[in-house]
Amino acid sequence: MASWRWFTKLHDFAYRKTGGRVGGSLMGLRMLRLTTVGRRSGRPHTLPLACFRDGDDWVVVASNNGRDQHPAWWLNLEANPEASIQVGNTHSRVRAQLADPSERARLWPDLVKQNPPYARYAARTDREIPVVVLRREP
Repeated sequence: MASWRWFTKLHDFAYRKTGGRVGGSLMGLRMLRLTTVGRRSGRPHTLPLACFRDGDDWVVVASNNGRDQHPAWWLNLEANPEASIQVGNTHSRVRAQLADPSERARLWPDLVKQNPPYARYAARTDREIPVVVLRREP
């Protein structure tokens, strides 16, 4: 777990410093930097996440590698859906929304096709893995 945190911090640092030239993709997946507000601390928290386009929106998956607990970033977004993202050199304010059942049914097969480990993660846990849509704020 400590090595994963170290890797995430290094990945985020490289992404931020290079505008996504380094860290903008990882193992064939496009990455963004998501900044949420801590639900308890009130402080900003930023981390890189795999992301997918859906029209003008971005989609991220709160898989937490198939653990039974939701990732902290999703809990932060549930408490406060306003966030910011960096995709490459572009920074945007977004509002996070859990995909509704029909949206999830449409998105999930393509998400698994693009990142097959999601299917293993879903099989590993009893929770439904949240599919989160990030919509740009005007």
